[in-house]
Amino acid sequence: MLDVKMVRANLESVQAALLMRNLPGALDNFLELDEERRSLLAQVEEIKQFRNQGSQEVGRLKKQGQDPEELMEQVRQAGQEIKKLDEKIKQVEADLEGIMLNIPNLPHASVPVGQDDKANQEVRRWGEPRIFDFEPLAHWDIGPGLDILDFERAAKLSGARFTVYKGWGARLERAVINFFLDVHINRHGYQEIFPPFLVNAECMLGTGQLPKFAEDMFKVEGKEMYLVPTAEVPLTNLYREEILEEKELPKYMTAYTACFRAEAGSHGRDTRGIIRQHQFNKVELVKLTVPDSSYEELEKMTQDAEEVLQLLELPYRVVLLSTGDMGFSSAKTYDLEVWMPSYNDYKEISSCSNCEDFQARRANIRYRPASKQKVRYVHTLNGSGVAVGRTVAAILENYQQEDGTVLVPSVLRPYLGGLKRIGR
Repeated sequence: MLDVKMVRANLESVQAALLMRNLPGALDNFLELDEERRSLLAQVEEIKQFRNQGSQEVGRLKKQGQDPEELMEQVRQAGQEIKKLDEKIKQVEADLEGIMLNIPNLPHASVPVGQDDKANQEVRRWGEPRIFDFEPLAHWDIGPGLDILDFERAAKLSGARFTVYKGWGARLERAVINFFLDVHINRHGYQEIFPPFLVNAECMLGTGQLPKFAEDMFKVEGKEMYLVPTAEVPLTNLYREEILEEKELPKYMTAYTACFRAEAGSHGRDTRGIIRQHQFNKVELVKLTVPDSSYEELEKMTQDAEEVLQLLELPYRVVLLSTGDMGFSSAKTYDLEVWMPSYNDYKEISSCSNCEDFQARRANIRYRPASKQKVRYVHTLNGSGVAVGRTVAAILENYQQEDGTVLVPSVLRPYLGGLKRIGR
């Protein structure tokens, strides 16, 4: 959530930043309500002053033996009016908070300006896409052909956009999860967390999924509980409503979770295979940092996510997202896109974002500087380290052989008992 005081003090620049995020007039209602709030507060202050002076005058009249009844009635009416105005102020402030909870973060100055992904900027590439001497298959054909992915039986169990992994497919998925966790823990210094897959509404509010994206979430009927759309939610909220010491920062956390998304509004996009599922596995990276180092930490996090793709020898590129394409809570985002032969293109496999103090303000995560100055909000960062199902899809497509088998990347073989090739 944006700092209301900052918005008031920098109104024109905030409106310009929101215009870059394709949100013209986003603060119009805020301005009206903020003015109404100021007016109501002024009225309350004026009436309270009258009430206080009137109460003192009542006491003086009583001491002098005069009848204060008329003035006492006016003081009572003033109290009633204050109560009514306080209720109005409470409602206006709730409406203001509702607006602010639906306003996205402001983009960092280094983010390219544009309406959509056409304005994204490619930063770098790693590896060269493989040139096949046979007609390559898509992973949605390779998987069933090897009897390791079953889309039809998954649909029987749960409907569209679910997958059953079988045999070596299930083991490959599990191997990728363990490989990612081991790299991030042992090479990059993250602490492994295994969080709940169900979280309360306060957690979803803290990281920005609620209230704006409620339709994208899976909610437990009859309870204010949600299936996690990403481990970013429980990891970031671990320190909700806490004040940390500066010496505790930065905090590096990584977690595997299944992730659950309704994918509302994504009809027709990547409907085949395991690119866009209602349930998928992901290893997430989250950092809590002091503000001064958060952008340096973003570069490091992006490199951490890149390294697992390099170790798997999967070609990819890094893209800096434009103002019109980045996520709600982000101030700056890099996407990692892996090469997928079936699309003859790069597809997103990770997003690494600096949210600055946007989430920390919503979740009230603060730290006490070593200089003993006033407590400040931490900066939060998150990134996929990386999406597991999409990694499996990329392995199947990039490592497929003409005879229908799939070679296992060398770094994964110890996780699969030394298996070098997946065949039927």
